[in-house]
Amino acid sequence: MEGEFLKRRILVRNESLVTEFLLAGLTDRPELQQPLFFLFLVIYIVTMVGNVGLVTLISLNSHLHTPMYYFLFNLSFIDVCYSSAFTPKMLMNFVSRENIISYVGCMTQLFFFLFFVISECYMLTSMAYDRYVAICNPLLYKVTMSHQVCALLTVAAYMMGFAGASAHTGCMLRLTFCSVNVINHYLCDILPLLQLSCSSTYVNEVVVLIVVGINITVPSFTILISYVFILTSILHIKSAQGRSKAFSTCSSHIIAISLFFGSAAFMYLKYSSPGSMDVGKISSVFYTNVVPMLNPLIYSLRNKDIKVTLWKALFKIQRRNMF
Repeated sequence: MEGEFLKRRILVRNESLVTEFLLAGLTDRPELQQPLFFLFLVIYIVTMVGNVGLVTLISLNSHLHTPMYYFLFNLSFIDVCYSSAFTPKMLMNFVSRENIISYVGCMTQLFFFLFFVISECYMLTSMAYDRYVAICNPLLYKVTMSHQVCALLTVAAYMMGFAGASAHTGCMLRLTFCSVNVINHYLCDILPLLQLSCSSTYVNEVVVLIVVGINITVPSFTILISYVFILTSILHIKSAQGRSKAFSTCSSHIIAISLFFGSAAFMYLKYSSPGSMDVGKISSVFYTNVVPMLNPLIYSLRNKDIKVTLWKALFKIQRRNMF
């Protein structure tokens, strides 16, 4: 009864403007809150340890200072920031009665969430281009993927993230939110916020269609074209060992791309009605929580250089502890 009273108190504002939102969370079943808290806490810890570990490993080992690992370093950095933008609040909501986030806090979370998720789209695209040059033009690899080019691609990825996040957040700030303020999600995301607005969302919907469309279709198309050329080049390699080696350098990236773009497209390009948001929430768990956790595992477990460097680092630490 107390929970129902609290919800009604928050919902009814006598048509005053909203100053705070109530996050509905992943589920409203009380018996699932604690198990989900521990599940997502473990996912967050693994995400932090894996990605911070990769960032540290690449930073401290000079033989990993190559374009491929430079992009992997940035991908891991993005995943650390990306997960930290909403997961701590999500975890608090599992154990808190009042799942409240202020209007300013919600818009801030929305901006940083979109900034990092869009940046990740283009960082994955840069990694695909890197693999294309490495396999299709190996003799020109060092010239084509120079430090300047890598820096330019990285800056471009972050700039696209900033532009997309600014467009969405700016359009969201122009909307009016009245009495209903329960966000049917575990974070401040575009679609559930649009459903709460008591003003016209036409401009926002057009911006979502254009910006999300560009940030999913352009990277996806670029990656697809890159891998068409990559697979064509691999098939022209005469030795089976050479084909296997070339394909192994791309397989990790293909897995990461499929998980990220598949779940993101499922959420934004298909499900937008209130009834389908519950399905969308489950889908969004994959690209918001699971993919950042899996990225370091995918790239480290399937990468010989990372595994060798990691074992050497662990061996050095063990020797220091022994002596």
